[in-house]
Amino acid sequence: MRSPALTTDPLVGRHDLKRRLDEVTGAARTEQGGALVLEGEAGIGKSALLEYARNAAPGFRVVRTSGSEFEQELPYSALHQLCVPMLKHLDELPDRHRDALRVAFGLAEGTPDPFLIGLAALGLVTAAARERPLMCLVDDAQWVDSASARAMAFLARRIAADPVAMIFAVRPAYVADGLGELPKPAVHGLADGFGELPKLVVRGLSDEDAKALLATRSPFPLDDQVRDRLVAEAQGNPLALLELPRAGGFAPPDGSSMPARIEYGFRARLAGLSSEARLLLIVASADPTGDPGLLWPAARHLDLDVTPAGAEADATGLVEFGTRVRFCHPLARSAVYRAADAGERRAAHEALAAVTDPITAPDRRAWHRAQAGSGPDDDVAGELERCATRAQARGGVAAAAAFLERSVALSLDPARRIDRTLRAAQAGFDAGASGKAADLLALLEPAALEEFQRAEVDLLRGRIAFTRHADGSGPMLMVRAAQRLASLDPDRARECFLDAVEMSLSVGRGGAVIDRVLTAARSTAPAPSSPDALDALIVLADDGYDAAVPLLRHALYGIGDPFWTRRPALATMIAVELWDTDTLAAIATWLVKAGRASGSPLLLRLGLAQKAVEATLIGDLGQAIATTAEEAAIADASAAPPLLHHRLHLAAQRGRREEALELCEAAAAAPATGWPGQVTNLHWTTAMLHNGLAEYPAALAAARKATEHDDLFLTGAALPELIEAAVHCADHITAARALDSLTERTRAGGTTAGRGVAAYSRGLVTGVEDHYREAVDLLAEGPLLPYLARAHLVYGEWLRREGRRRDCREHLRTAHELLSRAGAEGFARRAAGELRATGETVQVRSEQTYGRLSMQEVAVARLVASGATSSEVAVQLYISKRTVDAHLRKIFRKLGITSRRQLKDHADLVVQDRPDGG
Repeated sequence: MRSPALTTDPLVGRHDLKRRLDEVTGAARTEQGGALVLEGEAGIGKSALLEYARNAAPGFRVVRTSGSEFEQELPYSALHQLCVPMLKHLDELPDRHRDALRVAFGLAEGTPDPFLIGLAALGLVTAAARERPLMCLVDDAQWVDSASARAMAFLARRIAADPVAMIFAVRPAYVADGLGELPKPAVHGLADGFGELPKLVVRGLSDEDAKALLATRSPFPLDDQVRDRLVAEAQGNPLALLELPRAGGFAPPDGSSMPARIEYGFRARLAGLSSEARLLLIVASADPTGDPGLLWPAARHLDLDVTPAGAEADATGLVEFGTRVRFCHPLARSAVYRAADAGERRAAHEALAAVTDPITAPDRRAWHRAQAGSGPDDDVAGELERCATRAQARGGVAAAAAFLERSVALSLDPARRIDRTLRAAQAGFDAGASGKAADLLALLEPAALEEFQRAEVDLLRGRIAFTRHADGSGPMLMVRAAQRLASLDPDRARECFLDAVEMSLSVGRGGAVIDRVLTAARSTAPAPSSPDALDALIVLADDGYDAAVPLLRHALYGIGDPFWTRRPALATMIAVELWDTDTLAAIATWLVKAGRASGSPLLLRLGLAQKAVEATLIGDLGQAIATTAEEAAIADASAAPPLLHHRLHLAAQRGRREEALELCEAAAAAPATGWPGQVTNLHWTTAMLHNGLAEYPAALAAARKATEHDDLFLTGAALPELIEAAVHCADHITAARALDSLTERTRAGGTTAGRGVAAYSRGLVTGVEDHYREAVDLLAEGPLLPYLARAHLVYGEWLRREGRRRDCREHLRTAHELLSRAGAEGFARRAAGELRATGETVQVRSEQTYGRLSMQEVAVARLVASGATSSEVAVQLYISKRTVDAHLRKIFRKLGITSRRQLKDHADLVVQDRPDGG
């Protein structure tokens, strides 16, 4: 049970906090759901505020859960506890969502899909809220397991249109309270999204309120001097105020933290207890479940006389023995546990292990066995390894890492210790704890490793380096792994060389690094059974594009499954370099379909991002905005940051300077994990932005950075921006060299789009009219509307400089019309300025539909216009049906319409192909 002062009496003070809680619940009554995080140190009154919220919301259905320091290793345990009262609504969910929750909660066999869990929980919560407003209370959220934390944070961000209030109580920083022998999971709940929710800091009571609390709740009469000293010692912490008098004195020296002072008070209650009562309390503190069905059998296993021992322990007020075994506060539990000596703790865990069912609770049993031992034990280590396998199967990667790390510590057999260390490092990396993974790898002695294991270490260290912004060692670590594998696993060795190339390209570290990778591949890569992508890259580096393009095309399409089904990032870069728009579209469509079919959030996000880039390139800004909104929704659902490269393209194309530059800053500051070519992509799109705004010196500087390393597959798309900026800045040498490079690429690639872009770039450099005409003719045959418009623009600008006013107007009008239609506002303004310079009045186009709507409203409107129901839109965009309907009301108001059918009257909202097909 909680401390009585925190649960039964009205709160003293706290007027602003209570008002804010009332606002959250009041809004939920009117279907304006929301979340609030109460943040404060242990004992500050967060639980009392949760209780206030519950009592102050009559008519609400209340469901609650509490994080447990001991259950962080069990995925979805906290979410299950929250959802149990609502499981009667499970059958109302779509089949895939219902099955995902059943597996996550252990109600069915299988592997849970984290991608669907949040949406399924949202469906469950909103179904329950249809009966009456719902309040979800989450105490000790800092200890919620990471899988549950992601799902709860997703829920909290998706209830804005539902009668749901979610209130979390969390400590501001994780402090292990004494039960930390088993390593904690790598991902902490705050990092999984709670930190992004609205926060209310719970501070200490004022001196006056503290005195009032003491007057009503102190178990002892206090004179003024003692009272004032207690108020000073407690620093406004209500639990400290009430526990220090119980301790029969004051707190330890001032250097102690407030939780330590409170714990001191709890520990003082153990004085004078019999050994049996003390051991019973220790057993209770060592069991995270609070299950009397475990406590009493464990006590009997220890030959304790449970009746007198239980009565004596209960009299301390530290614990309540009822249908659940509940400590009055988490710090009381840790006080009891820490007060025990090592032998008492081992005895408690040994007893709990003995009575825990190995079939229904194998993981808890293994954990108790691990704590019961006094040294390494291969049998226990093996049991923990099996726990890790089960945790991974249930989506608990962080839990698997924790079990494996403990298994390593208990391993006696050197060979098994090495295998478990490698598994633990991989699990830690998969859980996002690359630092922990690196620390584990550092424990391995190279001399003790076999060559294959050394390769595994190099591979993992290379992947770890890839996640670190300033660490460029990843590609060469991959090369070293490939060299080790050359004789052991030739096919995998070649794949490692490709990994090294792809990694270099993806972070924009090409040039010299790729040269080193390919030099190593020439000398040590095993011969392939038939020419592959690695051969194509070597030929490209040695002999140029004319010789390499046939091999590159073979690599893209090959025999059997296309290359992009195995390496979509590298395939996309090749297609961009060849200006192969058909292949780009095919890759994006495959990624989206494969992502939807497999349930892989990363694959689907990459596909949607690529669809957005494709839509931007062809001038369909509505589609680009809608797919960007969907990618952001999926990123949020999977607790990942949104991808940036497609947003950069979109902002640059639209000429949105502030938005684009903010994205550039975010991309530059982000870990170097962009896809594809984060660094080069950043500078390419910046150059496009400034060219559109006629800011040519800035465009030239950005384009130079994009092309300075002449990176494979990353330079070609930026060369037109470099040429245009250089010509306007009268840097003719740079423009001519860039044109030679662009011409080599586009001639070898042979696509109409590439030849058309090269033609207008050639016109800029040479001033020959036939080149401009060729560009217009070629680009009119393809889908790249913005580039066709830019060809008309630069042709019209050249004609105006030549004094051919009548001829230039035709091309400038066409450019302005096409650019406006494509949403390329910067370039459109440039065309309008040129037209005005000829004396022509420019007709201002009415704002596009997507310009009047938010990004998510565009996504909703396009889906509804294509015939999707509100429920179908909700599933695709990871929002509730109520939120879809709320968006539709706003859309109708902004567009001046009254029905879904009228959305089809807005041409830029009509989707030609069903969005779920890509």
